[in-house]
Amino acid sequence: EVQLVESGGGSVQAGGSLRLSCTASGFTDDDSDMGWYRQAPGNECELVAIMKNEGFIIYADSLKGRFKISQESAKNTVYLQMNSLKPEDTAVYYCAADSDLDKHCGPGYEGWGQGLQVTVSS
Repeated sequence: EVQLVESGGGSVQAGGSLRLSCTASGFTDDDSDMGWYRQAPGNECELVAIMKNEGFIIYADSLKGRFKISQESAKNTVYLQMNSLKPEDTAVYYCAADSDLDKHCGPGYEGWGQGLQVTVSS
């Protein structure tokens, strides 16, 4: 069973930065994607960024340039650096892990985190 431990959420003023972390354990294989999704109040869950095990990254087009995903493979940890935050970035952010993450959200993946609240005030 894949377990994900997330940290780093919180409140920040517009223009500020936050870094989210997610450490995974219990993978059944070594080739897993890890990524982040988010769900804002009243909105559907959406992709933020995925670190594919093949070595490339997928970002939501609207977040390119402000958000950056990175990985520390030895520790099975993925980070999401969020800069120039806007009030519309307010959401619950979820870490996910699976052999093949895609744009779809949800706990159907092998690993789905509990979620981190990120609140950006104007």
